[in-house]
Amino acid sequence: MDRLDELRTFVAVADQASFAGAARHLRISPTAASRAVASLEASLGTALLRRTTRSVRLTEDGAAYLERCRAALLELEDAALSLRGDGATPGGTLVITAPVTFGRLHILPLANRLLRAHPALKVSLTLVDRVVRLVDEGIDVAVRIGDLSDSSLHAFKVAEVRRILVASPAYLAARGEPANIPALHHHDLISFAEIDRAPEWRFGPSGKPAIRIEPRLIVNTADAAIAAAIDSMGIVRVLSYQAIDALAAGKLVALLDQFAPPPIPVHLVYQANRRASVNVRALVDAARDHFSGKDLTARSQIGGASFVGPLPP
Repeated sequence: MDRLDELRTFVAVADQASFAGAARHLRISPTAASRAVASLEASLGTALLRRTTRSVRLTEDGAAYLERCRAALLELEDAALSLRGDGATPGGTLVITAPVTFGRLHILPLANRLLRAHPALKVSLTLVDRVVRLVDEGIDVAVRIGDLSDSSLHAFKVAEVRRILVASPAYLAARGEPANIPALHHHDLISFAEIDRAPEWRFGPSGKPAIRIEPRLIVNTADAAIAAAIDSMGIVRVLSYQAIDALAAGKLVALLDQFAPPPIPVHLVYQANRRASVNVRALVDAARDHFSGKDLTARSQIGGASFVGPLPP
């Protein structure tokens, strides 16, 4: 293998935490993967990976070198694309991550659209309900729902969502509709752990009023939370886009919307050095078309209107 192949193999082994997994990903043999990393370590004069019979872990030098390798490989990819000029088309692998439900509903269709339009492109889409570090995990573009804290990332807003309370018509017929926030204490509550990180629900622009919740059911996915609410197990708080289909179908009803907290922004984020990437730009353009005019706040199902400003160029 040449040096670039050795670098790609090292990054793949680090990502997969496995020589066998990296070999499958790169479509080479595990022996070839092991030899490539060993050759790289020999040329550098230091161990990059700590190998045991059960695991492969980065050494301190390996962790530092991995970040530089990712950046170098990305720069080389962008340099190759730039040589093609304005006629460059997406190719290689675009790595995307998004929250599970949002990714299934909105990012997967974007990925499918790009794959149909660009035969040379591959997409690796990871759907996970946690904040992923782009550099550490080799991510090109991530969907972030909420205020951004990492100023080193380039970002643009594609939509807004809201935290809303929902319950099934059958549950409300049996238990009555809460007239105010304190009335929630007399209802069965479902907690979606991903957004209920503290045992309380806050309302209004300032986070008041607030109530301490004692849920009868706690789940860790949005799909489970919605399914339990549809099955009349109680009132749940979810993000608006997660319940929008069930609201439109009449399977759920929104409650106490006048007390809802302010909208939450949805951004696509990526490293500043990926701004010129043809692949990233293609995803940005597809997102612009996909989200244009879409209301993910569910206001159309419960009255009112929502406006999301135009995307940046």
